[in-house]
Amino acid sequence: MSKAIAIIPARGGSKRIPRKNIKEFLGKPIIAYSIEAALKSKVFDEVMVSTDDQEIADIAVKYGAKVPFFRSPEMSSDMAMTAPVLVEVLNEYKKRGVVYDYTCCIYATAPFINPERLTTGMNLLMSKDVDSVLPVVKFSYPPQRCLVKRGELVEMLYPENYNVRSQDLEPIYHDCGQFYCLKSTSLIEEEKLYCRKTLPIELPESEVQDIDSEEDWKIAEMKYQILRKV
Repeated sequence: MSKAIAIIPARGGSKRIPRKNIKEFLGKPIIAYSIEAALKSKVFDEVMVSTDDQEIADIAVKYGAKVPFFRSPEMSSDMAMTAPVLVEVLNEYKKRGVVYDYTCCIYATAPFINPERLTTGMNLLMSKDVDSVLPVVKFSYPPQRCLVKRGELVEMLYPENYNVRSQDLEPIYHDCGQFYCLKSTSLIEEEKLYCRKTLPIELPESEVQDIDSEEDWKIAEMKYQILRKV
């Protein structure tokens, strides 16, 4: 019987937004949204938070996640990448006699995640011949027509596209930064959040918001209130 785990990485340190992973988002810690979505999806045998911080651990447990161990000092630095953190978690569970065939990394600051999207992602991962599944969103403005600064002036990075209509340019997408569904073997082998054979789930821009600054945070709260009619 295959087993699946949801891992929510939530390091204590955050420079741009202090205590970002547990900062209040419309009345409750932002990490609570990720935990609740994972639990409500009912597709995971375990929902755990990987952290180095006792306060984060206490909040995670309060909202229903497990924190069976703390992450290592090596995986708690500013330079630690997400994929090795996930591999560390899988290896620690393996030492305890538990092996997970499927892993879903869910970011702690992604309140737009809903259980249905997680279910869709995991079902696609388990039913298709792919290594990973992730949500993507189309760039709202074609990057092929972008401008770059050269001294005091700006110029087109790709001047050959000056007379090309936007609708004739190939659509380009970016990672939504919400969740990543992976076959555990592929994750361990490649140590990447999306592997060789990756299937996308396209999301509308209304469901996506990077939260890297205080201004982003306010925009995310406004979008969430509109989307969920809070």
